[in-house]
Amino acid sequence: MATYIMLSSITPQGAKTIKSRPERIKEVNKEVEGMGGKVVAQYATLGPYDFVTVLEAPDNETAAKISLEIGARGSVSILTLTAIPVDLFITKII
Repeated sequence: MATYIMLSSITPQGAKTIKSRPERIKEVNKEVEGMGGKVVAQYATLGPYDFVTVLEAPDNETAAKISLEIGARGSVSILTLTAIPVDLFITKII
């Protein structure tokens, strides 16, 4: 499985949902599994992004689908990055 970093900014609609139903965050993580991914770690953050999620997915297409499906709901804006383990990166550049 490949690793991805999802940087999420909640919309005003998403903030209302989290305020009234904070458990929704964990519900979405379970939905990610139904789409073929797995949330490995998740952090609420301060700054330009409200959440940092480490996600595993079998391929780029699955990660893109997860990002699109969640983003299309209107509660969050997502930037998804491919994460390459440093040891693997080193072996590919030498």
